[in-house]
Amino acid sequence: MSTHRELDDMLGKGWRKPHFIRRKWLRYALILGFLAYLVAAFLTIEVNWSRVYEGLERGRQFILAFTSPDFTSRSGDIWGGMLESIIMTVAASVVGIAISIPIALGAARNVAPLPVYMICRAIIAVSRALQEIIVAILLVAIFGFGPLAGFLTLSFATIGFLSKLLAEDIESMDRVQAEAIRASGAKWMQWINYGVQPQVMPRLIGLSMYRIDINFRESAILGLVGAGGIGATLNTSFDRYEYDTAAAILLLIIGIVMALEYLSGIVRARVQ
Repeated sequence: MSTHRELDDMLGKGWRKPHFIRRKWLRYALILGFLAYLVAAFLTIEVNWSRVYEGLERGRQFILAFTSPDFTSRSGDIWGGMLESIIMTVAASVVGIAISIPIALGAARNVAPLPVYMICRAIIAVSRALQEIIVAILLVAIFGFGPLAGFLTLSFATIGFLSKLLAEDIESMDRVQAEAIRASGAKWMQWINYGVQPQVMPRLIGLSMYRIDINFRESAILGLVGAGGIGATLNTSFDRYEYDTAAAILLLIIGIVMALEYLSGIVRARVQ
């Protein structure tokens, strides 16, 4: 023991990362205040326990419906809505990605001049500020019920999502490679094609596959407000307490999302 103590005296105490809040009393006061806030916030939530008790039986029926999903009773509506969601997802993803690329180039400060940068960043901010459901409700009011409103909503959401992430990737690219292309006398389009595009293409493909996944899941939600897709059939099934049909729809959605995830992994692996 004495040897260990002498060694500790010679080496000194081990380094420890300092606390973010150095004053101990202030640190504990903030923790206690946060816990008190959580308790107060929970107590302000009004819970109708009798309604919860009644809903537990419906929840049990819904969970048990997954053991015997019904794919046949409303097969026409299910497959028609699923096909509509897939078409809407693919079309909106292609259009949104095609529009996102030039906007992302304009929103990258190391590529675009300041006026173009400000305009493109404003477009991205507006697209990201408006939730898909809000945009879908507005477009349904303009164009009526159907997949057109859903297609425009998903395209609009894709632009904000993909443009922002792609622009950030362009801004953080390796400047040496890009400047070498520019120093060789290349024009602007040649510089983009040979200096920028090879660096961001793997990221663009990965983000595009991820956005397709998101668009398909969002298409099911947009149907709840009349913007086309399988969501309308799903909502009707819940309203009629047809839990076996709702379970069949959810299983199809889960299966397609898993297939897209598997396909996305294969594509990203080959690109990288």
